[in-house]
Amino acid sequence: MTGSTPAPFTADDYRARMERAARAAADAGLAGLLVAPGPDLVWLTGYAPTAVTERLTVLVLAPGRDPVLVVPTLEAPDARKAPGAAALTLRDWTDGKDPYAVTAGLLPNSGGFGVSDNTWALHLLGLQRTLPGTSWTALTDALPMLRAVKDPAELELLAAAGAAADATFEEIREVPFAGRRESDVGQDLAGLLRRHGHSQVDFTIVGSGPNGANPHHEVGDRVIQRGDMVVLDFGGLKDGYGSDTTRTVHVGEPTDEERRVHDVVRAAQEAGFRAVRPGVPCQDVDRAARAVITDAGYGEYFIHRTGHGIGVTTHEPPYMIEGEEQPLVPGMCFSVEPGIYLPGRFGVRIEDIVTVTEDGGRRLNNTTREMVIVD
Repeated sequence: MTGSTPAPFTADDYRARMERAARAAADAGLAGLLVAPGPDLVWLTGYAPTAVTERLTVLVLAPGRDPVLVVPTLEAPDARKAPGAAALTLRDWTDGKDPYAVTAGLLPNSGGFGVSDNTWALHLLGLQRTLPGTSWTALTDALPMLRAVKDPAELELLAAAGAAADATFEEIREVPFAGRRESDVGQDLAGLLRRHGHSQVDFTIVGSGPNGANPHHEVGDRVIQRGDMVVLDFGGLKDGYGSDTTRTVHVGEPTDEERRVHDVVRAAQEAGFRAVRPGVPCQDVDRAARAVITDAGYGEYFIHRTGHGIGVTTHEPPYMIEGEEQPLVPGMCFSVEPGIYLPGRFGVRIEDIVTVTEDGGRRLNNTTREMVIVD
């Protein structure tokens, strides 16, 4: 297993996050935030219900008010065990009571509220009926950068997750590829991620030959052949924080064209990384990587954004894409993953997680970005 068990976050850590969220809500002109079970609730309180059901669970954050977690009575014992429970008030409700009325009593009866993206429509509509003078905005739209800047402890966890993914790549490059199905290699990747400390595997993309030209192919029953380019993109959660890395390997000796395309993508990935520094708009990272691919004549074959944020989920703001003018801030973490996808033939993608430092960027993935030959 890669790395040691990190120190857990404390109630004070979660209190600081909830205070930060309430301040951000006030700065955005919101009367409050409502956070249902999901990654935002885990980040703010450490609480992840064992099952998400039709019974309302919601964290209520309002400027100038103490945070309150509304939970069904039968789930209150588990909620009290959450690491952030000491930093909030628990308000439970029993079956037969109106949980929306309980929640509404904690909020102003007018104004705009941010609501976590994965809140059930059932619950949002119930709150709207109970508070007809209010308006609601998805949290990603209202506060897209809420979780974007990581503190030192979070950066340590992300670095450890990246190191575990790197260790996985170093082992997977030694397994047989030719004659095995993509799904077999995908199972190998998942097993290695878990062996290196991942509690959750989110994806194991193995795109061989023409399947590599589909960026989100994942795995299939295609038998990998000698002469194939193979895109390997894999990651998940280790100690609650994400990994995500891509390397493109070749089964046997590549052709001159395959080497050329790989070299272009490697240069584009380097250019994107070199563009990372505080104050630079997110779109400039995309522009830097895309310019290399376009100048090489493959611009139409780079068909996705250059990167996405990562933290308690493997995809979150900020996004490295044209039109995103959010400036980079030290502590932000995101992928830099340009690619070229030649339909019906092959694809190449190279991806590292990068964090913004005080004067540039630091890679959290450090395996070779050169062409790797596998058997």
